[in-house]
Amino acid sequence: MAKQRSPIAWFEDIGRADVALVGGKNASLGEMVRALAGKGIKVPPGFATTAAAYWQYLDANDLRQRVGALLAEWDAGKASLAETGQAIRALLLKGDWPADVATAIVEAYRKLCKRTGKNEVAVAVRSSATAEDLPDASFAGQQETFLNITGEEALLRACRRCYASLFTDRAISYRQAKGFDHMQVALSIGVQQMVRADQGGSGVMFSLDTDTGFDRVVLINAAWGLGENVVQGTVDPDEYQVFKPLLTDRTLVPIVEKKLGNKAQKLIYGAGDSPTRNVPTSKAERAAYVLGDDEILALARWAVIIEEHYGRPMDMEWGRDGETGEIFILQARPETVQARREAGVFKAYSIGAKGPVAARGLSIGDQVVSGHVCLIESARDIDQFIDGSILVTATTDPDWVPVMKRAAAIVTDHGGRTSHAAIVSRELGLPAVVGTGNATEVLHSGEEVTVSCAEGDEGFVYEGRAEFSVRTVDVAGLPQTRTAVMLNLANPGAAFRWWRLPADGVGLARMEFVVTNSIRVHPLALLHFDRLRDEAAKDEIAALTAGYEDKAEYFVDRLSRGLARIAAALYPRPVIVRMSDFKTNEYAGLVGGREFEPREENPMLGFRGASRYYSAQYRDGFALECRAIRRLREDMGFRNVVVMIPFCRSVGEADRVLREMEGSGLKRGKDGLEVYVMCEIPSNVILAKQFADRFDGFSIGSNDLTQLTLGVDRDSGELAELFDEQDEAVRWMIARVIAEAGKAGAKIGLCGQAPSDHPEFAEFLVECGIDSISVSPDSFIAVKQRVAAAEARLARRKRERA
Repeated sequence: MAKQRSPIAWFEDIGRADVALVGGKNASLGEMVRALAGKGIKVPPGFATTAAAYWQYLDANDLRQRVGALLAEWDAGKASLAETGQAIRALLLKGDWPADVATAIVEAYRKLCKRTGKNEVAVAVRSSATAEDLPDASFAGQQETFLNITGEEALLRACRRCYASLFTDRAISYRQAKGFDHMQVALSIGVQQMVRADQGGSGVMFSLDTDTGFDRVVLINAAWGLGENVVQGTVDPDEYQVFKPLLTDRTLVPIVEKKLGNKAQKLIYGAGDSPTRNVPTSKAERAAYVLGDDEILALARWAVIIEEHYGRPMDMEWGRDGETGEIFILQARPETVQARREAGVFKAYSIGAKGPVAARGLSIGDQVVSGHVCLIESARDIDQFIDGSILVTATTDPDWVPVMKRAAAIVTDHGGRTSHAAIVSRELGLPAVVGTGNATEVLHSGEEVTVSCAEGDEGFVYEGRAEFSVRTVDVAGLPQTRTAVMLNLANPGAAFRWWRLPADGVGLARMEFVVTNSIRVHPLALLHFDRLRDEAAKDEIAALTAGYEDKAEYFVDRLSRGLARIAAALYPRPVIVRMSDFKTNEYAGLVGGREFEPREENPMLGFRGASRYYSAQYRDGFALECRAIRRLREDMGFRNVVVMIPFCRSVGEADRVLREMEGSGLKRGKDGLEVYVMCEIPSNVILAKQFADRFDGFSIGSNDLTQLTLGVDRDSGELAELFDEQDEAVRWMIARVIAEAGKAGAKIGLCGQAPSDHPEFAEFLVECGIDSISVSPDSFIAVKQRVAAAEARLARRKRERA
């Protein structure tokens, strides 16, 4: 009872059971200080005012009844929200401190100064409502925070402003929407030593992927200076993702994503009435990552510890002190959006015909929405917003929440995945594209556009109304099958969207997609940059590889991280990565590629697949691919990755490729490395036993196998009706290689659309005894059900024959 009546409580004396006493934010800080310091979690010291102090302040100034009356007038429609909020805030700001409360705050501040060894320690003064940071209500940014407050008088003024911020328009509106009684919610104030992040860096961290709910990664955003810019979305921060299951092995570096943000400004200490101010960052700061790999991994391990302690996904803020280099956790609260999603059911959007790209940025959510743009450049103009429009603005803060609720989608110039716009959009269930850089310049009010967040971690704004479809996916109750049903994946940015599917792994991960979309440069143009004659290509490569001293490292780094996201999505189930299978004309289309590729009349049957890997013309490029796979398996820890060789024409070619791989450190069988071969050429079927002696498995590429068995160009419109994967000759080829693989003890699967399009083809494969079928994610449910039905029919026939 003494603790409840006291005006202040030190963090080490409170815990998460004390939400009613000090609010969710402060209770969580106390919990970490008390329970997690022994596990290495660092939290800056501080204290909290209690709910009792808040009520005492109201009573000493006779405010309870007056505040209640103002709220009643608003509720009855006699006053506007703006008028009500302003009137209540004015009352609170004019109030006088009860002597014992003021004395308690000042004495605690003096004690904090002694603890930290500073005469007037700078503190962060944060609001913590007693209904805040509950698992189903985030209250993100609803009350105010004041940074770099020094001195007793300044602290008391900041505390008074915190009390007033309980009645900002946005806070009143939010509580009303969530069903909280305004007069039952008290405000506690956290007073915490400032971390000198103004000289270092800071950011936000989640213990899951905020857009897909994938719960095995930690998402970290980082920017220079104090963290408010990241929270409010006024900078485009760095983004890192770390795979949690591999963090226990400290020899590994499971960082699956590193994106450099432009970080155009930073919030630093100010002076006087402006204790903080924004200044532009230097070119060096914009070009550098805020965190090193060791710091990223340390923060991710802390996220895992905090999540395990609280027993739920968490949203955290962190800061790195520029004077000491130490990193601290500044806040931790429950994640409130993905935690409420139904586990077995989700909606999948697919986009079809679409107009040109008008803007692009980070995708928030997974929906597609068409509508008319409403461009609002200032919060002063939000009354001009047209309900149901697509809100386009530079950035948002909590003042924008009332208008965001009325939008169909949100597009911003600035911000990352953990910005205010992103967090509120998720909570409202709205698609958003943030950090576009130029949406307010290229879009105009009244223009019809489509916002697509259904194509991976990059979001797009298309001109006009695009075609799209949506379906509900329910994975609950899917049958078990003997035949493994796997996924074909190519886009690393979309891989996490499918983690809920009970797939048996990835049957085909296409390396070419990563090279085309993430790297964009021909590997030999990176290795022989100084030899390039194309000056425009050299300029583009220089821009793409900025920050990499070794241009070859750019290729290895981008390729290994892109594939890591696919490997992580279904870890520890197998992920079969096909080495590059570009045709020469496709390789030539990469930046700098034309100087390294021959011109061929028929690239489909030309210099492609295995023949490139040991050729003097591409051997060095293949070595870079092998380096990326080796990093993926050995340094990051994704030993579930299987390598697959495409278009291998002969057993002699197979031997040469395996020798090349071994020379690059990828020896079949070493550290469990399995190597498969694509079965897409008749010779692979005819000599299946010899190929099985050299490879651990086959993956039937039904498109090329059909093309080469029937002599039909798969791209020919005139011959389209002759291209039939179910032709008797093709079926014979498939049945034969499945049988030969079974005899040799090699695994065999098929990756293609035929089982999706033709139920009878799925039954044929099951009847032949195939080990796995790999399909696109949108076909997975149907194929899984067809395979189960086929297996049931075969079992029934066997019983009848018996």
